[in-house]
Amino acid sequence: MRKIAVIDGGSSQHHRTYTEPKYRKYIDTLIYLPDLVETSIDEFDVLLLPSQLHMGLLMKSMDKIYEFANRGGIIVSFGPQLNEWIPGHNWEFRETNFWWWLEKDPQSGLVLQKPDHDLFSRYLTLADSTWHQHGVYWPPKGSDILVSTEDGGAVLYIDKVSTKGTWVVMTLDPDYHYGSYFMPATERFLNGFFPWLAEGNV
Repeated sequence: MRKIAVIDGGSSQHHRTYTEPKYRKYIDTLIYLPDLVETSIDEFDVLLLPSQLHMGLLMKSMDKIYEFANRGGIIVSFGPQLNEWIPGHNWEFRETNFWWWLEKDPQSGLVLQKPDHDLFSRYLTLADSTWHQHGVYWPPKGSDILVSTEDGGAVLYIDKVSTKGTWVVMTLDPDYHYGSYFMPATERFLNGFFPWLAEGNV
């Protein structure tokens, strides 16, 4: 089992999601975001950065995060990231359609690009990764795009080319929705994602 550290931004959504026993059992420690800059993360294999973190506080620890990646660490980023702190992610904002599922013959617009990838062959389905989108990334060449929009914009991708580590980057924000008590697919996503992160072929 990989040792996982989660950054806690102090919001109610973070508290509910990351202290939920079925997810907390995969987490070795929660690090309060203002304490990250002074806290050693050397012992961990994975650093998970939740959605909707305070970017000013996060930027204070950017050197530490990149050092972690360049030691071979795994960094997970939930939710859209407008700031250019993730290597080469090339964020593109798109208008969110919250109600696509109420349309006649609803189509989410998402495509599973690599159904044979360990995350989707063993732990998740595309339906588990489908609610709404806030935008897309256009990641570095050589990244593995697992879930995309129909025009190829990345919704979930893995980057092993930008640093010596692994970046698991997604516009999906399951922790926000689960922590806010709505969007059932996000619970299914977390039910599969945490076991994969702890023991799967990242």
